[in-house]
Amino acid sequence: MQNLLNYIAERTFCSPELNKAIETSFELVEFNKNDHVLTEGLLAHHLYFIDKGMLHNYHNNDGKKVSSWFYYENQFVTAWSSFYTRKPSFETIECLEDCRLYRISYTDYQKLIVDYPAFGNFARTLAEEILAIIDEFSKNWAFLSAKEKYVLLNTYFPKIELRVKLGLIASFLGISQETLSRIRAEK
Repeated sequence: MQNLLNYIAERTFCSPELNKAIETSFELVEFNKNDHVLTEGLLAHHLYFIDKGMLHNYHNNDGKKVSSWFYYENQFVTAWSSFYTRKPSFETIECLEDCRLYRISYTDYQKLIVDYPAFGNFARTLAEEILAIIDEFSKNWAFLSAKEKYVLLNTYFPKIELRVKLGLIASFLGISQETLSRIRAEK
């Protein structure tokens, strides 16, 4: 819980009352490697803070998993569109390792925002950070070569190859595993 409290405190002032409300509102949950935190077609009812482990969001394309993002310790994860719009998710969230997460329901998240203006500031800052990353990443992505995409991926996720199967990295980059192996050999 301390990592979560620290993460929030880095972005907004946390009074003792707010800290207590956060501790009460977030619940510790554990998942095993390959478990689904959320399945495509279901509503994202929770926002998760990763205390330990690595996950990825993916969607199915002709029966193949296509990774859309990776998440690891001290980050928040959910199906962002589903969580904020209250519509079913178009992606699945899968644990790539055993995970220890703190989750908060959408309802409790909104209650903290209303009851604690400082938490509302945190929620806005979190949404802005996620939007900025996704916007920057998606706009640059279309114009990059496979090698440039790999370099950018490693900027956002240093040493990702140590934690994620190369097939998932290749699917994220939109290239074959063989092409990824050639790019990695050029490093």
